[in-house]
Amino acid sequence: MLSGSNPSSSTEDKLFPQKYTLQTKGRIISLDKPQVMGILNLTPDSFFSGSRIDKNREAILSKAGEMIREGAAFLDLGGYSTRPGAVDISIQEEIDRVVPAVEVIRKEFPDILLSIDTFRSKVAQEAVFAGADIVNDISAGNLDEAMLPMIASLGVPYIAMHMRGNPQNMLSQSNYSDILREILHYFAEKVDLIRKLGIKDVIIDPGFGFAKTIEQNFYLLKNLKSFETLGFPLLVGVSRKSMIYKTLQIDTTNALNGTTALNMFALLQGANILRVHDVKEAKETVKLFEQLYP
Repeated sequence: MLSGSNPSSSTEDKLFPQKYTLQTKGRIISLDKPQVMGILNLTPDSFFSGSRIDKNREAILSKAGEMIREGAAFLDLGGYSTRPGAVDISIQEEIDRVVPAVEVIRKEFPDILLSIDTFRSKVAQEAVFAGADIVNDISAGNLDEAMLPMIASLGVPYIAMHMRGNPQNMLSQSNYSDILREILHYFAEKVDLIRKLGIKDVIIDPGFGFAKTIEQNFYLLKNLKSFETLGFPLLVGVSRKSMIYKTLQIDTTNALNGTTALNMFALLQGANILRVHDVKEAKETVKLFEQLYP
């Protein structure tokens, strides 16, 4: 069950900040304080090579254990690369990549919250049956019409992201007349459908880097507080993305400092969850933020 309030001024923001909870499989998760979600890529072609892990049990548990020790509240497992121009793979191949990983992590770390990063309802279903707690869908149901009814039947929290097109063609679909207004309208329609289906716990992700130019990404980040009007917790995923490394004229391996800077700004703008490759640094950012706004 989600709960929230909508402060109307900066003064009220400090006195009555929005408070959210998520419910999954009988557990109540508080988002009163910002949380960190660690990225586990079970793909050979994710945009940041440092995030790729082998599919063997030892490598998966080693990376998962490291992120948990560093303070991750969530682990987000993906078996389909969604970088621009990524190669399409079959549903079965995606299942074969992620389900065994979900099973071994759930057995070794029974208390960690596991998110499955997929836009395919069958993958989501198999992963939740294997132990995943949350579904993270880059298309908010647009790429698989069975996804939203599946989430309703599974009864798990749902991360709905904004994008246009698919990973193969999204770079050509960044033509907006008013990007902020259009994305807010997109989510308002999605929220209406989601509520009608009986899905209770929803997290909003503006979709940085998905069908958006670098300039549009920064504009959305600058106006992140506008998404609070939707009444749902916000997830921000800018970790090592092109808006950082292209702006700074570096590569992904040198984009950690820029990621940290934008993560702090996202927290100041109301982000509830930071989705990152580097948990330790994100957790430190959250701790410093909490000293500023205890």
